[in-house]
Amino acid sequence: MAKLPIANQIRRLRFENGEMTQSDLAERIGVTRQTIAAIEAGKYGPSLEAAFRIAHVFDVSLNDVFQWAE
Repeated sequence: MAKLPIANQIRRLRFENGEMTQSDLAERIGVTRQTIAAIEAGKYGPSLEAAFRIAHVFDVSLNDVFQWAE
């Protein structure tokens, strides 16, 4: 499966926020740990709602979490 053209900073943000685990983030936004792992790895694009929830958890803008990487 090819990587999506959407880069993200989730891993960095997790570690800058108390070394939050994928499971912790998943629980906070209402998805599975596997979903967070796939989004982080660029194998899965989050729904718009999930993307906003992730940004909200880290108190940053959507652009601080996700970038279009052509």
